Amino acid sequence: MRRRRYPSDTTNAEWALIEPLLPTPACETHRGGRPEKHPRREVVDAIRYVVDTGCKCRALPADFPPWRTVWGFMARWAAAGIVGQIRDQLAGRIRRELGKGPRAVATVIDSQSVKAAETVGKDTRGYDAGKKINGRKRHLVVDTRGLPLLVMVTPADLHDSAAAKEVLFRLRLMHPEITIVWADSAYAGKLVTWAKRHLNLTIKPVSRPKDASGFVVLPRRWVVERSLAWMMHARRHARDYERLVQHSETLITWAAITLMSRRLARKGVTPSWPRKPAPADG
Repeated sequence: MRRRRYPSDTTNAEWALIEPLLPTPACETHRGGRPEKHPRREVVDAIRYVVDTGCKCRALPADFPPWRTVWGFMARWAAAGIVGQIRDQLAGRIRRELGKGPRAVATVIDSQSVKAAETVGKDTRGYDAGKKINGRKRHLVVDTRGLPLLVMVTPADLHDSAAAKEVLFRLRLMHPEITIVWADSAYAGKLVTWAKRHLNLTIKPVSRPKDASGFVVLPRRWVVERSLAWMMHARRHARDYERLVQHSETLITWAAITLMSRRLARKGVTPSWPRKPAPADG
């Protein structure tokens, strides 16, 4: 194992939370496979390093595994839904520590437009006339504590109400227990009726007071805005560099995983995940 030297590296407490949630290596299953050459902790540390520092994956320091190996694990785990499962398990654990149920029933949704680098193709980018930003838009759904439940990335020119149909459809499939979604006025109108009729979701817009001037903390909405600010602490997300939107969504989720694992580790929470089933004999 490499020596822990970067701020983004996992601590022993964090790794104890994340490692049981990763899939069983192929060499330990009944189908068999080649043993993995590099420890998974080093792969996770490399992913977190890219997210935290914003460096190119090809520019990873030499003490990490090869960048192709790191990127390959990141893409495979994301495609298999592993990254989303880790996020949901950590969020559920934090909710239990707060005395809440493991799954949220009330959520908050908002979006954030960010500039896109030249690596982003014109087919997945657009111009947000309201924010005067040429790039992509991140749609984030969190629970009432600000814990991320879903992230979706679209071109910046797609209106919030149009993108919300896909976001809420995914949310309903992943979290059927959710009943209410708080949002800003951009999600009002026909979307409220559509969500109630087709998804059985109640959208409650929270509008800015008419007589307000300057910065105002709005009920419910400030929670998701704070979560978006948390994601921006990772320098990779100051701008969108990913060619594929699914990779952008995955790295945003990794930023959330880092925040939640650190939060649990600071509180000294010990892992209590169900044990992985023993590999079947071939």
